[in-house]
Amino acid sequence: MTVPSDPQALAEQAAEAMWSRDRAAQTLGMSRVSIAPGQATLQMVVRPDMTNGHHICHGGLIFTLADTAFAYACNSYNQTTVASGCNIDFLAPAREGDTLEAVAIERSAAGRTGVYDVDVRVVGGGAVALFRGKSYRIKGEVIAGLQGT
Repeated sequence: MTVPSDPQALAEQAAEAMWSRDRAAQTLGMSRVSIAPGQATLQMVVRPDMTNGHHICHGGLIFTLADTAFAYACNSYNQTTVASGCNIDFLAPAREGDTLEAVAIERSAAGRTGVYDVDVRVVGGGAVALFRGKSYRIKGEVIAGLQGT
């Protein structure tokens, strides 16, 4: 196989390959809204089984949505990339029935490392969390066998 000459097509193909193996995102009901080189937007509806003892969305699930958007953004070049560190600031609660949207944007990429910011919001509402992820490119490709990556 050869690498698509269009970076957008490559990002979409890499996202599709990741999605086919991403059982966690699928089980949590996440959906891909958009993928572009260095960017990804995902959504997730807060289900009753995602709420904690305060009747709000568990912070770990908000983190998982943000981390997943981060993963799709930093793997959009078909180079296997993992998190080397990340942090999250929770700004407001999300509630059952809310549709959360995580928008990941590449801020810096040099050599094997990158920095990505992810804004998590309630669709039609306000900010829920700010996530910053640091990435590290390891050996391999998201779509094994593409030449020229």
